[in-house]
Formats: sequence, C-alpha cells, structure tokens
Amino acid sequence: MARAVRITEHGGPEVMHLETVDLPDPGPGEVRLRQTAIGLNFIDCYHRSGLYPMPLPTGLGLEAAAVVEALGPGVTDVAVGDRVAYCLSPIGAYADYRNYPADMLVKVPDGVSDEQAASLMLQGLTAWYLLHRTYAVKRGETILFHAAAGGVGLIACQWARHLGVRLIGTAGSPEKAALAKEYGAAEVILYREENVAQRVREMTGGKGVPVVYDSVGKDTWEASLDSLAVRGLMVGFGNASGAVPPFAPGILASKGSLYLTRPTLFHYIADKAERDEAAAALFALVETGVIKTNVRQRFALSDVVEAHRALEGRQTVGSTVLLP
Repeated sequence: MARAVRITEHGGPEVMHLETVDLPDPGPGEVRLRQTAIGLNFIDCYHRSGLYPMPLPTGLGLEAAAVVEALGPGVTDVAVGDRVAYCLSPIGAYADYRNYPADMLVKVPDGVSDEQAASLMLQGLTAWYLLHRTYAVKRGETILFHAAAGGVGLIACQWARHLGVRLIGTAGSPEKAALAKEYGAAEVILYREENVAQRVREMTGGKGVPVVYDSVGKDTWEASLDSLAVRGLMVGFGNASGAVPPFAPGILASKGSLYLTRPTLFHYIADKAERDEAAAALFALVETGVIKTNVRQRFALSDVVEAHRALEGRQTVGSTVLLP
C-alpha cells in the first residue's frame, strides 16, 4: 500500500486528495521507491488545473528523491539501497512509495542531500538546457531572465555567473530582487514598478539582449519581445501568469526578425546519455558549492493543497518540497 495524491477532475487546489492506493510488485524494468522528498513545480499546477490536460483520474508530480527498495525483473543499473532521483514522466511523484522505470533514474552522489536532489532535478535540468542547449550562452554576454528569484531563476543566476554571463533578472519585490542578486544576478528590475524593456535597453546601450528566458507568460510577453536585440531569441518556457494569447507571426519581423521557441525539458533529456550528462554537470556544481540550493518552503505531503495555494499565490521564494 502507498499514500498518493490523486485528482478525478481538473480545477483548483481543492481537487487534490491524499488516498491510500494499492502498490503491486515492480514490473519488468521497474523499481519500488521509498520517496524521501518531492519537488513542487508550477507544471504540477498546470496539470491539476487542466492548462496541460491529463487523462483522469491521475496522480500529480514529476520529480522526487528516493531510496530503491525493490527491483523488478531485468533491472541491473541500480541496486536496493541506492539513493536516486528522477523527473518527468510517468507522472505521480506525490506519493510516499511508488514504482518507477529504472532507466529513468539518476544516482544521487553523497555530496547532494535528498532535499537538494528533489528540488534540483526539474528546475536544475531546466536551467541546464536553457543555458547550454536552447541558447548556449557565451562568456561576456548579457541575458534577461524573468522570475529570477524563483526556483529555476536562482539556479540560473548562479550558473550564469559561473559561466561569466551577465544576467539581468526581474522580480516582484525588493526582497526577491535582493535574493536574486545574492545568488548571482548582475542587476534586477522590479517589474511592477519599472518599465522592463526600457531598463534593459538602458543597461545594454540601447541594443537589447540576445536572449530572453521567460517562464511568466502573458504578463511579460510584450516586455520580453521589446527587450530583444535584432535577431534575438525569445524562449518562453512557462505560463505562471497565464498562456500568451494568439498573435500574428509578423510581430516577430517588425520587432527585429526575432526568433521564438517554446521548449520543454523532456525533449532535452529523453535520451539517457544526455540526461546522465546533464545530471552529472548539475550535481558536480552543487557538490563544489558553485550552485547552492534554496529550499525555502517545506510542506507535509498531506498539506499539498496549502502548498499549491502558496505557489500559485506567488508566496514562495526559491524551491519548495513536499515531505512524505
């Protein structure tokens, strides 16, 4: 038996319920995991609300750290007792025990804690692909990163500083701006009080930036486009304020022959070799202190409704974990 959060309809946080469910023996290629910490991410809210529709009923959650408790037939890459972590499909991380495909796991080194691993996998690997794959930033460049005090943002601030990249962040309060600067942002724009695009132009001698990383969506869409240099790349990787409304592609031409991409993590780490490479790079920077994790909120798994309300209400800073 296991405890798992389930939904039978899309909607607000109240549609989530913690239930006792049957847990069969792990099947071929699977392991049974005893989960120690679970990452909370905005995409979980999208799955719950129906913005990203899921077949119902369903569990929720995409990442966790765990200990391997049992092996299914044919599993050789991990052993009972190994500390592991994962992110992405199959959905259902909001649970104390679960079965999971062994080939989707990465091993967690001794120098990385369970809470660090659980809060790092999705957000840290997202920062990795954004800065290294979607647009490979170069030393000396200036970039714009929205929500710099969020979970992905704080990792990106540190990683960009390590790479010699000047990161301009945006934040909603002086407290969040100070945190982003502490973690490596060169400058931070208070988007509620300042004109973001105008400030970016001032900071770049009128040129704009070669790339904007935007997980906010609707509320920052125009400012993001107006912050880009000619032939700049708009990277929209989230919808925290809602989805960007339909637009005429000609706007990209009128604003400087801009590029637009809407990446997702899965397409960057579906290959096991690339996933292992990304996780190794991330964990190495954590072990050496280059990237410091920032778990600011901890909720019991039974308090998942409260956790989602805090996340959607923008009451959280840094990362949040659920503890089974």
